[in-house]
Amino acid sequence: MESKAIELISLYFEQLLSDISLLNPHPDLQSDEKDRIVYARDILLEQVANPPTLLELSRQVGLNDRKLKQGFRQVFGTTAFGYLRNYRMQQAQQLLLRPNSTIAGVAQAVGYSNPEAFSVAFRRAFAISPKAYQLERR
Repeated sequence: MESKAIELISLYFEQLLSDISLLNPHPDLQSDEKDRIVYARDILLEQVANPPTLLELSRQVGLNDRKLKQGFRQVFGTTAFGYLRNYRMQQAQQLLLRPNSTIAGVAQAVGYSNPEAFSVAFRRAFAISPKAYQLERR
């Protein structure tokens, strides 16, 4: 009976620790650091066509670049510029569906100065060229 009681107590504490970890999914980050990382994401999204460098971004939000990189990965599950790239590609998908949209126009709107580089990035992200995507969805 004693071993069963210890097992039950152990299971109870395990569940309790699990519940606590759900309350704070980013245990290494303080709340103000998490807020700064979210602010960094907002800056990236506001300046999607011409984003700041990682060093500039870290200075703007008041974190060192190492903490920004680690925190961004913890909070969003990817790097800052991986997040930006994914956002750009999602925006590009929407823009390509608009009537009279051009590949060059969409590329420029999402921050690519070179339409060919945009096409390569789009193809890498979705395994389809932007032109084929446009034709398929219209």
